[in-house]
Amino acid sequence: MIVLYLVALLISLTGMVVLDRRFTLFFWQDARRATVVLVAGVLFFLVWDFFGVGLGIFFRGETDFMTGLLIAPEVPLEEVFFLTLLCYLTMNVYGALARARSGARSGKGTAPRIEAGPA
Repeated sequence: MIVLYLVALLISLTGMVVLDRRFTLFFWQDARRATVVLVAGVLFFLVWDFFGVGLGIFFRGETDFMTGLLIAPEVPLEEVFFLTLLCYLTMNVYGALARARSGARSGKGTAPRIEAGPA
């Protein structure tokens, strides 16, 4: 049992945490709100997956890079970590765009003016 995919997801999640902490994007702005948003997003997509599996649309891909552990029929353990990464990435992008938008409104996000000197 090789767990490379799970390790890659955990490394990617760690990167999301580092970016969030460094730039105060989502969790470091309001941890309670961020937790609710993250849990709601992951649960939404898990329910989506369960319906997709039940309708015969989604299937688990067989690969040696996954643990082989299932949380439900055709839903691997790694799916929870992937959905967490997907939601956290979306939250960080939203936080970055909101920060850029508010910075642009206040004039902080604009580039410094460069004036031409004597010729």
